[in-house]
Amino acid sequence: DLTRALPSVWQGRRVLLGISGGIAAYKLCEVASTLGKAGAEVQAVLTDSAQKFVAPLSFSTLCRRPALTNADFWQPAQGRPLHIDLGEWAEVILLAPLTANTLAKLAYGLADNLLTNTILASTSPVLLAPAMNTDMWQQLSVQRNWAQVLQDPRFHAVGPGSGLLACDRLGTGRMAEPSCILAQLQSLLHSGGQRDLQGKRILISAGSTREFIDPVRFIGNPSTGRMGVALALAAHHRGAQVTLVHGPMVAADLDLALSLSNLQAIAATTADEMQTALGSQLPQHDWVMMAAAVADVRPGVRSDRKLPKADLPPSLPLVPVPDLIADLAQRKAPHQKIIGFAAQTGDIITPALGKLKRKGLDAIVANPVDLPHQGFGSDFNQGLVLDSRGGQWAIAPCTKLEMAHKIYDIALTL
Repeated sequence: DLTRALPSVWQGRRVLLGISGGIAAYKLCEVASTLGKAGAEVQAVLTDSAQKFVAPLSFSTLCRRPALTNADFWQPAQGRPLHIDLGEWAEVILLAPLTANTLAKLAYGLADNLLTNTILASTSPVLLAPAMNTDMWQQLSVQRNWAQVLQDPRFHAVGPGSGLLACDRLGTGRMAEPSCILAQLQSLLHSGGQRDLQGKRILISAGSTREFIDPVRFIGNPSTGRMGVALALAAHHRGAQVTLVHGPMVAADLDLALSLSNLQAIAATTADEMQTALGSQLPQHDWVMMAAAVADVRPGVRSDRKLPKADLPPSLPLVPVPDLIADLAQRKAPHQKIIGFAAQTGDIITPALGKLKRKGLDAIVANPVDLPHQGFGSDFNQGLVLDSRGGQWAIAPCTKLEMAHKIYDIALTL
């Protein structure tokens, strides 16, 4: 099983979970469990208020090491002070749920407990996941503190989202889901918190297109859009502005992308719709990442009503679909980069090189889809990045989010 054979991106990584007092603290149990099972070294630090909602014993079990509280902070020092050791140990810090009280302490550099002292004693990136009642979140003082904290490049935000809150209020203030938190933690560990794509506007296509025979039958392909979502997540986490043009997708994958703040999502079903959306967005973007699996052909005739089975033609006349990426490459400005994807079986290099040159791309990512647990619908991928100057970079099997980061690392060097 590839999922067991691959080295985990979390193996040996040092993550500090800072848990403050809010009902959403229970979600941190899932985060801690996932990280612990994946081989990360996880240290939980709970405030006094957090212990009203979740027990330190729960995190001691899930993290495979004793959870720490203020009682540990005030014990006689054994060697170096505890908050200094913790601050230097952590590669990344998650502070969740971030309450209005703890946010105010961060904004003014206050440190009156183990958690806030540890944050001040660290230089590692800190991921903040706010959670509070909508009226609390919208207070001018809270928004001022939030804006002030995010001016510090150490601090990164995930959420809050909108939905039904524990107080039965429908509005903004819901803590980000564990899947969103884990994805951004992974990105921060890869980038070290650097926003090296800040100022970039990146246009990404994702998923498949559908070319209909009649209202209930279509020509399509197995692409789920998961690689495109990974590209959107990685770009956003590294500071880029992202526009995602996507075909039909699984709700969970699309929701992960839609959870990103300031992401613009445009739905497209057919190749024509995707071409229109991409063409209108091209002038405003610096890079295009063409990860969508666009149909090559469509039915020559489409019925407006469902055809009875007996009326289906024995052979289906097909006509070519416009070449979307070639059209974009012809229209791009000198400062723009267009990177394509080639899902291949067998020899992945030869057809990818042909596509790279024939369509005038800056680079192409060739990835095999005939290997177990890789390609369409999988959480894992691998590939070879080829550029127009003859450069080649191999990307070994990894998660799609990790692969997305490696593609951006290469794109920055083109």
